[in-house]
Amino acid sequence: MPGEKEEILLQDQFEQVIASQDEAAIRDFLDNQNISDVAELVSDNEEYEAVIIANLSLHRAVSTFKILDVPEQKRIIKSLSPHKTAELFNELPADDRTAFLGEMPTGTVRELIKLLDPEERRITLALLGYPEGSVGRLMMPDYIAVREDWTVEEVLHEIRTEGKNIETIDVVYVIKEDGTFVDDIRIREVILADPKTIVSDIIDRRYISLNVHDTQEEANNIFKMNNRVALPVVDDNNILLGIVTIDDVLWVANEEFTENIQKIGGTEALDEPYLEMPLFKLFRKRVGWLVILFLGEMLTATAMTYFEDELSKAIVLALFVPLIISSGGNSGSQASTLIIQAMAMGEVYIADWWRVMRREIISGIMLGAVLGLIGFLRIEAWSYIFPDVYGVHSLFIGFTVGFSLMGVVLWGTLSGSMLPLLLKKLGADPATSSAPFVATLVDVTGLVIYFSVAYVFLRDLLL
Repeated sequence: MPGEKEEILLQDQFEQVIASQDEAAIRDFLDNQNISDVAELVSDNEEYEAVIIANLSLHRAVSTFKILDVPEQKRIIKSLSPHKTAELFNELPADDRTAFLGEMPTGTVRELIKLLDPEERRITLALLGYPEGSVGRLMMPDYIAVREDWTVEEVLHEIRTEGKNIETIDVVYVIKEDGTFVDDIRIREVILADPKTIVSDIIDRRYISLNVHDTQEEANNIFKMNNRVALPVVDDNNILLGIVTIDDVLWVANEEFTENIQKIGGTEALDEPYLEMPLFKLFRKRVGWLVILFLGEMLTATAMTYFEDELSKAIVLALFVPLIISSGGNSGSQASTLIIQAMAMGEVYIADWWRVMRREIISGIMLGAVLGLIGFLRIEAWSYIFPDVYGVHSLFIGFTVGFSLMGVVLWGTLSGSMLPLLLKKLGADPATSSAPFVATLVDVTGLVIYFSVAYVFLRDLLL
């Protein structure tokens, strides 16, 4: 990526060459830039984005189009001529084409598919037939396939013959005559082997593969655990259907991470960049959760009403309500964020629930003890400086606040850690147990804990 000065210089040069209206000069300028720089020009010059793509050589246009954001891709396709769109779409790798079509309305998909060559259309329709979010949608059907009884020399000849039209040749895939997957070989092993060596003598049959119906999240975890650049994709009968490459998985991981962050913040996942999204659509994405959280917080008022008697007898208890509920909400938000992130990274699974609970019980007690002690010492110190603030029962009020904080923080950590696991078990998205949601839940239950503890310590004194 260029630095700030280089970026300004590139933009100035682009504006000059565009102003010249010399198509040959424009093409020459664009073809001499790095793909990432061309993508930057597309992003910074919306009015010329289709012009830029149209004036690139086909291969470079495809490479640039692949790394653009979906809204930019949509605008470009809308602006390009049908002929140029057909060229671009037929040249796009099948997995990137499928990913783009998955973002388009059904009517637009039908029109775009008509532009494809028969073979590319067949491949694209097959990939679109797999469920959204499955490995099948990421799969690339082009790969180097060889047989067990071939020699390394024959394998190298196959790579030279077929490799020109394949996106990645880092790994060679061994299959039987009926397409059954046998093993994969890294290109390094092929190059270093004697040309007369038989493929069956190189392979060890200890392969890792993805099922076409696996989720993209599972694929991400498998890539992360096995340090691979590409993995084979098979069906339920172990027939090799295609491959998934690390670059596609990284894009998926980035999108998944962005969605989780947005959900943790208490909003629906945005399917467009923030500044590109229509205001009313952004409103709809946010208002649902806000209404749910607002209704949940109204239960706080209900809980306060239930303990109205206690409050009327000991007004001093009301002073610590914000302290109690905010501490519980904060501890719950912390726990839910940590667990959601750990689950997204494949560090925590549903089966780990008991280990998580034990850790959070201990953490909750320790965290609650620290906050409870601080709360108790604060009340006692304040009572010493201003004797009339809490009256003669300041010690018991301190105990009430201290033990309430322990209970509320412990409950917050347990709720925040267990709720994502419970939602995952029920088949829901754990990220929906967002920090605001957990905070709202703990606010209501925290009041019950607080007034119950107050009743124990202040009965026959203030209550």
